[in-house]
Amino acid sequence: MQLIVTRPRAQAAGWVRELQALGQAASALPLIEITALDDPAPVRQAWLGLGQRALVMFVSANAVMHFFAAAPPGSGWSAGVLAGSTGPGTSAALRSAGVPAPLLVEPAADAPKFDSEALWERLAGRQWAGRSVLVVRGEDGRDWLAETLRERGAAVDFVAAYRRRPPALTAGEQALLRQALADPAGHLWLFSSSEAVGHLRILAPAADWTRSAALASHPRIAQAARAAGFGRVDLVAPRPAAVAAAA
Repeated sequence: MQLIVTRPRAQAAGWVRELQALGQAASALPLIEITALDDPAPVRQAWLGLGQRALVMFVSANAVMHFFAAAPPGSGWSAGVLAGSTGPGTSAALRSAGVPAPLLVEPAADAPKFDSEALWERLAGRQWAGRSVLVVRGEDGRDWLAETLRERGAAVDFVAAYRRRPPALTAGEQALLRQALADPAGHLWLFSSSEAVGHLRILAPAADWTRSAALASHPRIAQAARAAGFGRVDLVAPRPAAVAAAA
């Protein structure tokens, strides 16, 4: 069974290597393209005010990568400012970027799912009235955590650090897509984004997915895959070992 990793290209390559090391056949077919914004000024401005924040929440590893890439020269993480993460990949990116471990707030390791709600469980016990929070994300995204923090009295701002686009597939990736369509029983899709499912539907608008199977890292993503017509969709934790065990 060939596992198809649909994460953005930079993350997909790492996932493929880890899955192959675990003995799972895997290939990358990135279904989201991540690009930098044309104007980095808003992110640089956000860095200048970093020390005034109680929390900076990052929605993904891509948010971390592009936020830190746009940091003014000599910038470092401000003492006492919490860095919020929604899951293991984002946490790893924050550690690699130099955020001190005591300032990293993330879902519990045994959380049933990794998302804003799971992060909130680790933040809910803190005092948020009058505190300033920044959410680093793409050009759009869910506002659930921001609204929850505002209900607790926090002032919440957003900054877009990157742009998501439909992918431009290479010749090899197009061939992999054709193989998966021709042999659904021999391929298993791994989705980490509902948007990736939507892009797949655009790339193969006439495809019949009823004989295809998928793994999804969140219930919302699983719902999107089922709506696309996938015959079997299973939930899986967003860790290579868990994915390899479920494949």
